[in-house]
Amino acid sequence: MTDDDLRRAELEWARAAYAHDYSRRGALGLLGKGGMLAGLSGLLSSLPQMSYAQEDEVVRIGYLPITDATALLVAHANGYFADEGLEAEDPTLIRGWAPLIESFVANRFNLVHFLNPIPIWMRYNNNFPVKVLAWAHTNGSGVVVGEHTDITDFAGLGGKQVAVPFWYSMHNIVLQYALRQSGITPVIQDQSAPLAPNECNLMVMPPPEMPPALAARSIDAYIVAEPFNALGEVMAGARMLRFTGDIWKNHPCCVVATHEEAITARPEWVQAVTNAVVRGAIYASQNKAEVARMISRDGRGYLPAPAEVVERAMTHYDGVEYGETGALTHGDWGNGRIDFQPWPYPSADALTVTYLRETVVSGDAAFLADLDPAFVSEDLVDRSFVRNAVESFPEWLDDPSVNPGNPFEREEVLAL
Repeated sequence: MTDDDLRRAELEWARAAYAHDYSRRGALGLLGKGGMLAGLSGLLSSLPQMSYAQEDEVVRIGYLPITDATALLVAHANGYFADEGLEAEDPTLIRGWAPLIESFVANRFNLVHFLNPIPIWMRYNNNFPVKVLAWAHTNGSGVVVGEHTDITDFAGLGGKQVAVPFWYSMHNIVLQYALRQSGITPVIQDQSAPLAPNECNLMVMPPPEMPPALAARSIDAYIVAEPFNALGEVMAGARMLRFTGDIWKNHPCCVVATHEEAITARPEWVQAVTNAVVRGAIYASQNKAEVARMISRDGRGYLPAPAEVVERAMTHYDGVEYGETGALTHGDWGNGRIDFQPWPYPSADALTVTYLRETVVSGDAAFLADLDPAFVSEDLVDRSFVRNAVESFPEWLDDPSVNPGNPFEREEVLAL
């Protein structure tokens, strides 16, 4: 078998291992046409009464097979929910943001991780009572480019085709910030349409399709959560252009969410759940290599990816290797490739809303115009439970991104 044959086989494995639910009910076609958000909006508006997942206290977790879910998975694997006196079902793997949103809305799950902007869209565009309890992780994403390109910076993305995982994502926000800073205009159009040299065409693509699409040269780059950047590096000849955490220092990516009525009806349950998740985040922060193997297919099998890929995704952040290519330019920030810090800083939540207004998305985003960032930060996020949790488990203060002298506030840093 030639090297090319081996690579094709590996990419086909990656596609098969991850992709099944992405085509569910024509979801991929809807994503490509921008219709997924409209379809989900209809679903959300039709179920306003369904805001609390169950009458019992069983923890039912829905997650995508990405490292963003690590804190939830570690809390389950290490028995932290049981320590809090809670029964927790085995987490349910869902292979797409749209199906996860649908399942949460339909009350299949009472604890999930969402891309940070998704609850903003759910609550303020669709009036669905979702609440954010904590951050699931920080950093943990990157922009990779194909080996067929000579792209070395964001200006080089002019005239190129780039995939993002979801319009309402930190990936889309950070990518478009970097493009604007580099004089490139993000657009959304058919791939066959003419593209000016200073325009970058964006499309939503399921993450499992990204490495094969890059290898096939049908896209030039993608931005996504791990382990798909590591998969791209290992299996598709992708080159890391830039880590997102090297653009927005310790940015939130996924958040932990539940139904608002769970907070109203069962605050003790919510506190116990939050305690377990915070412990999961602390353990993941302190034991990244061990946790990578634990959640991989070679460990507990939460993720379909092999241990070597997940470990690379969680630990490989070499300052010399990535510094030489420019993928890592702010080594003094002290980030990891992915980090697990649960406190939801109000400054970052507010900045997400501010930059989301400037981000091009498919579909109607008029609701963003009148959103007050400070209001969203206080209304969407309930910090009371996570504050109790981090004060109960002070190892949180050992995370390098936390200032022990002023742990609950920070100044946001963005620098290309």
